[in-house]
Amino acid sequence: MRFFYFTIVCSWLILSVAAAQPKTDKSNHSLTGYVRDAITKKPIQGVTVFVIENRRGVNTSRDGFFVIPLPDGTYNVKFTHIGFRPQTHTIVLNKTVLTEILLEDDSKDLEEVTVTTEAPDRNVKKVELGVTQMSIKTIKRIPAFMGEADVVRSLLLLPGVTTVGEGAPGINVRGGSTDQNLVLMDDAPIFNSSHLMGFFSVFNPDIVRDVTLNRGGIAPSMGGRAASVLDIRVKEPEIDKLTVNGGIGIVASRLGLEGPLFNKKLSFLLAGRASFNDFLFKLMPRSIRETKANFYDVTTKLKFQPNEKHTVTFTGYTSHDEFKLASDSLSTVEVNASSTVFEYRTVNGTLKWNYFINDRFNLTTTAIYSQYRPETSAPDPANAFRLTSEILHRQLKADLSFAATPNHQLQGGISLIDYYLQPNKLVPGFQSNVLPKAMPIERAYELAVYAQDEWKLNEAFSILGGIRYSQLLNRGPASVPVYQEGVPREPETTSSSTAHAKGQVYHQAGGIEPRLALRWTVAEGQSIKAGYNRLRQYIHLITNTTAALPVSRWKLSDSFVKPQIADQWSVGYFRNTAGNAFEASAEVYYKTLQNAIDFKDGAELVLNPTPETELLQGTGRAYGLETQLRKNKGHWIGWVSYTYSRTLYTINGPFPEERVNNGIEYPTNFDKPHTLNAMTTFRPNSRVNVSFNFTYSTGRPVTQPYARARVNGIIVPIYINRNQQRIPDYHRLDFAVEFNQNPAKIRRWERSWVFSIYNVYARKNAYSVFFKVNSASLSDGYKLSVFGSAFPSLTYNFKF
Repeated sequence: MRFFYFTIVCSWLILSVAAAQPKTDKSNHSLTGYVRDAITKKPIQGVTVFVIENRRGVNTSRDGFFVIPLPDGTYNVKFTHIGFRPQTHTIVLNKTVLTEILLEDDSKDLEEVTVTTEAPDRNVKKVELGVTQMSIKTIKRIPAFMGEADVVRSLLLLPGVTTVGEGAPGINVRGGSTDQNLVLMDDAPIFNSSHLMGFFSVFNPDIVRDVTLNRGGIAPSMGGRAASVLDIRVKEPEIDKLTVNGGIGIVASRLGLEGPLFNKKLSFLLAGRASFNDFLFKLMPRSIRETKANFYDVTTKLKFQPNEKHTVTFTGYTSHDEFKLASDSLSTVEVNASSTVFEYRTVNGTLKWNYFINDRFNLTTTAIYSQYRPETSAPDPANAFRLTSEILHRQLKADLSFAATPNHQLQGGISLIDYYLQPNKLVPGFQSNVLPKAMPIERAYELAVYAQDEWKLNEAFSILGGIRYSQLLNRGPASVPVYQEGVPREPETTSSSTAHAKGQVYHQAGGIEPRLALRWTVAEGQSIKAGYNRLRQYIHLITNTTAALPVSRWKLSDSFVKPQIADQWSVGYFRNTAGNAFEASAEVYYKTLQNAIDFKDGAELVLNPTPETELLQGTGRAYGLETQLRKNKGHWIGWVSYTYSRTLYTINGPFPEERVNNGIEYPTNFDKPHTLNAMTTFRPNSRVNVSFNFTYSTGRPVTQPYARARVNGIIVPIYINRNQQRIPDYHRLDFAVEFNQNPAKIRRWERSWVFSIYNVYARKNAYSVFFKVNSASLSDGYKLSVFGSAFPSLTYNFKF
């Protein structure tokens, strides 16, 4: 069946290309090229390329590329983008021309400060919904905890993005769990995007070019997760000169080196970041003051461009975290220990070859390697152990894009992922009392074929249609348990098992994932958009804690755990004022989720050979309203956003043990109905930037004792329904000021200082509420605050 769908999609793509191919005319050529920053040589997305003679125009792509088919002649072409000085070039076109345009940064213009790197009116003119791009310049100006610019945490100021609490790893996007976000770094997936157990993200801000969050309009080329795609691009290395940059901060210090090699055809980037002390935790609550933590990450990028048709890039990334938590026990593995050490490593590599075939066809081939290895250990001689796991992701994909006309773009591709997953492995230490134990290894292929057609029918109406077919193939060697029929699935109800040989496919799951977006321009600077997406997810993070630990267990879909399938409908209204000084938007979405995952009460997932006996699957729905008002020009810029959202699950299995809340709908752990965010930057002159951000959100749901009972003189808490109470509401104000050197004075050594205060008015926001039980009584609730004080910081940045 999958080959049938594959044939249909490929045939549709071929016919679309053939139908869109214009007739050959020797007098027609194309003006193509790249637009880059004159100083950094970074590509600039969203530059308006306008031909004055025939009043035709296009916007540059994410790589700064543009193409305009034109007949022979002489043309005046204007290049404009907010924050850069406009340029007009006279170009003689008697053959296909490939040019490079270098735009100069207008440092004297206070309006150069932008919220995103998109074109000024792209929010109105682009077809897809729920897509936001943030420049690293904006991210660095957002006040951050301990002065460390945080790529992932900055997204929490966007509508539709929340978290379960301060310091929790991951984000929740439009009612999705943290594992429903596909995080990509130059196309390589990141399975854990946090350092220090969730306090900071793993991305060095010095190497990031831009960040795009796709929470509504997800391209068919992207898939595998049920909520969003976070696409992070590493900047292009400097090709003109050798530069050194870095920074010294309270949490970590950074150092980077980039420059050209071999006659500028090969350029490189190498950047590292590391923490250098553990004093941070001395400021935390007493229970974790003895905690120690350190991390480092290294990013490298090589770019080889022998000519304008071929570009080969390699991006490498590795990181390591070590977190020592003082504790009395490690209950998950039933081993007493005086301390617990958490470690996790990530190793990623992306090799990409871009072949610019001609002015209409472009082929990109990518090989991807991603490895994630978390580990928990205890050093006590009598009970020493290491609890390890591993995810290995190897992928090959190819994308072919075709520019039929400036108003008609097509794209298609294929992808193959090879998964190797070791859920848990317990290794005893020397002379330890712990017994070794290993969970079965999971292996699978994920295949996908996709196509997309973006067609601007006229000035008022555009359509973006796509289709993706994906399939998961579980393969041996494997031993699959067989459970008795008519009884709940429990370890005790296993009747036998079925063995499958190496390489044998024993289970398949998959289906079609259609994507559609429409845009209707109702007036100048105003548009209405509608969209639909279906997403399938085959790999899941299974944890029964509110905030998943970086060492939490992952699992592939199989005979018992079905893929999660999300269907999302959305409608939005977008409006810009004259000159794009102000932007306003409002989006409404409704999402259904099939095979939503939750857990039985008291579920044990670590070192469990049959996790399907602890998992429950049902249905979910999420809906909401996202509004935003943004100011792009003037001394004051920034945005205000408000989000109303709900996320509800229904788990109603055939047996009482397989139901939650007796099968009645209930809010998830990350259901937060109201969220208000405000971020502003004041730029009185070209040397100073003052920033504030404020955030407010409803407290997340928790399960608290409904009553208490005395059994044989012991107080026992009684729980009835899950997630029916909430912790107190959350709010916080942050402040930062950046001091730069005078841009009018050109110096070899560039430097800046950033002073910030996180949680200015020292709000003790509750991360959780807990109760103490003893033989005589059950205490009232206690609030745990992770950051209950104001945290000042000072960071020094340099570049030369």
